[in-house]
This record gives sequence, structure tokens and C-alpha cells, in this order.
Amino acid sequence: MTVKSGVIGCMALCGALMAGQVLADCVPAPVANERDFSVCKEWPAYPGLIINAKSERVDAPENTEMIASYDLDVSVLKDGQTDPIATHHQASAFKTDGIAFRELALDTARYTLAPDLRAFGVRVQFTNGSRLIPLEETHLSLYVRDGAKLRPVLQRLVVYQYGGEWDGECTGERYETTRTLEIAKTSSHGYADLIIKTRQTGTTNVVEGDACEDKTSVGSPELTTLRYDGKSYVLPKGFQAIE
Repeated sequence: MTVKSGVIGCMALCGALMAGQVLADCVPAPVANERDFSVCKEWPAYPGLIINAKSERVDAPENTEMIASYDLDVSVLKDGQTDPIATHHQASAFKTDGIAFRELALDTARYTLAPDLRAFGVRVQFTNGSRLIPLEETHLSLYVRDGAKLRPVLQRLVVYQYGGEWDGECTGERYETTRTLEIAKTSSHGYADLIIKTRQTGTTNVVEGDACEDKTSVGSPELTTLRYDGKSYVLPKGFQAIE
């Protein structure tokens, strides 16, 4: 469920059945204005728990549509209760300069980091909306519950990136990078290693005679293993979003 502009946009799931049980509905926390984001989602790994994430724009005189700072609050609460059982707050978690914050989403894939520990993800998307010099990025962070705290163990892994430059007619270049995450059988400091598969595609547009031709190159998938150092997963250069 997602809410933006302070308007609750959730739809009731009345009558929906999964494994013989009726799915409960979650209500995102209200936000102050249209530039804030709030989402909630059931945590399938732990029935009865709800994940909330809210990102609010920090007011500052110099803030514009493309230059801003956003705080991030993540919490877990029991279904039907209002007080969270675990929280995390990060001031100025996201900073935009020349790009816009477009989406906040929760990821409850099976991120099993230890036999009795499952993480959940927070994804954020940014874009500049330009036709001639486009840029789009999606970042993934993973959190685990540690008592009354939610602890980030993977911070702002770039899982999607698209960009390039185009003259508006034909000539130009574009690139696209996608990354997927798998849980490895090996572990470091008690947490499973993470296998990152990176795929990169490049496209060049050139004028040939009277036609505009595309030349696309697809790189072979590259595998990278991320290891937990006791506090978080260490990201190689170029894998982590620049703040």
C-alpha cells in the first residue's frame, strides 16, 4: 500500500484469500504534503507484522523540485496496533540534486540472512525526467530487526540504472545496468553472503545514409559476492549510490 499527498490510497483486500487466510489491510502513515511518501506492507515471513516506511521532505529555503533532502523512517508493528515494536530513523537519508525522488517501495522477498533471521528491503527510485539526457536509478537497502531497532545491513545498492545522451533526432548513446540479488550458501560473520548478478547493455544511435541505426551491445553477466563484515555488507566501488 502507498500513500502520497496525504491521501490514503490503499484498497481493501476484503475477500482475498491466501493459504486459507484472509489478508489484513494495512494503512500507510499520513504525510504532510504531496512531495512526501508513505508505504506499508504485510511481512509474509512473520505473519501478523506490518512494515511501514515514510520519507518526508526536509524544509529548507534552497529546496526546489530537483534539489532537496528527505528523512526516512522505517518501522515494524503488530497488525491492529499503532505503536511500533521496532524502528529506524535516518535524517537526510536521500538527497536530490538534478534528479527527483519518484517512488518509495517495500520489498519482502526471501532475504534469509541466517536460519532464524529474515531481512526486508526498502527501494527508492529517482529520475530526472529528461528526454535528451535521461537518468533513472533504483536503490535497495536491507533491514533486520534487532530488538526494538531496525538495523540497515545493506545500504543503497544500485539495482537499476539507466542513462545516456541524445541529440533529439538520432545520434546518441544509452546504457542500462540491472542487478539481482541471490542468497549464497556461504556465510561471513554469521550472515549469508549475497551474490549480485550485474547485466549491462549499451546502445549507440548513428546516422547511416538516410536511416538512424541502433547498435546494441550486451555484456556477459558478472557475479559479485558481498560479504558481511559484522556490521553491514561491503559494497564495491560503483555499486553504492552516491549521496
